[in-house]
Amino acid sequence: MSEHRIAQRQRVLKGGTISFNGGAGIDCTVRNLSETGAALEVESPVGVPDQFTLVFGDGRGSKSCHVVWRKPGRIGIAFD
Repeated sequence: MSEHRIAQRQRVLKGGTISFNGGAGIDCTVRNLSETGAALEVESPVGVPDQFTLVFGDGRGSKSCHVVWRKPGRIGIAFD
């Protein structure tokens, strides 16, 4: 995997929800964020679907996204 990113990421610490199946949700923390994607901290990446809607806890709305990598406790997503 290349260390070069399409867009510069900002380190953040924001609450969010991984929303799927018309309402099911998994709490997460947005650890870094760019125009094209984010890294999310999760209790466990098990059970997180490949595609979902990220709902921002700070009232900034939501974005459709898909998982691009998974590590213990973290997932990387790209916005659709």
